[in-house]
Amino acid sequence: MPTLAVLTAAGSGTRLGMDLPKALVELDGLPLVVHAARRLCASGAVDALVVTAPAGLEDHVASLLGDDPAVDRPVRVVAGAGTRQASVAAGLRAGLDASTSDADGPVDVVLVHDAARPLAPPRLVRRVVDAVRSGHGAVVPGLPVADTVKRVTAARPDDPTRAEPVAETVDRAALRAVQTPQGFDRATLERAHEAAAHRAGDEALAATDDAGLVEALGLPVHVVPGDAAAAKITTAHDLRVAALTLGEER
Repeated sequence: MPTLAVLTAAGSGTRLGMDLPKALVELDGLPLVVHAARRLCASGAVDALVVTAPAGLEDHVASLLGDDPAVDRPVRVVAGAGTRQASVAAGLRAGLDASTSDADGPVDVVLVHDAARPLAPPRLVRRVVDAVRSGHGAVVPGLPVADTVKRVTAARPDDPTRAEPVAETVDRAALRAVQTPQGFDRATLERAHEAAAHRAGDEALAATDDAGLVEALGLPVHVVPGDAAAAKITTAHDLRVAALTLGEER
């Protein structure tokens, strides 16, 4: 049965210091969204893509992806929303609506991926899909946390240095830095978004990742090994690091 990938590309990218949306920023001559879509397709594990684009740029993003020969799966582009959660929900609805007429049957696995992680390798995509198809309803890739992590409490209001007291040092052996693509059984992801729909419009309440919505239902989420190449691009420095990663791949 088909696997749908929802690729979020509606972020503003203000921290990159660019005057265009993050997904359209170029890396080695190609927009980030094209890199991400290419790798999803190259995995061989994705049958169709829905891309959430900045409002008003849907046609432009559709043209970028439609003109790229390496994006060889059906692509639908829809407008993103005010939060990541709302954007994913919009992409999920659009993708599942389109899949109802799919000759291969309805979508049974959904990936949610970020264009801000444009170099997530095809092997990582396959790893996540394989784990979902093996029976895990929600799967996220993650890397062990290398830094020492401390939990802190609030600084005293009368402390001009705003120094935060340390409450404890957290055992990092059990910590993972989570990446995308995240994979889900279709019914699980639909249920999670339906239950949290009241949070989607508020940036302060909206989920930062879809696995968090599944956790809120009390359902299990499993972690598979992540990949350093799937690093998130947030700043100009991250963009330079991604360029080095591409060079190493070659």
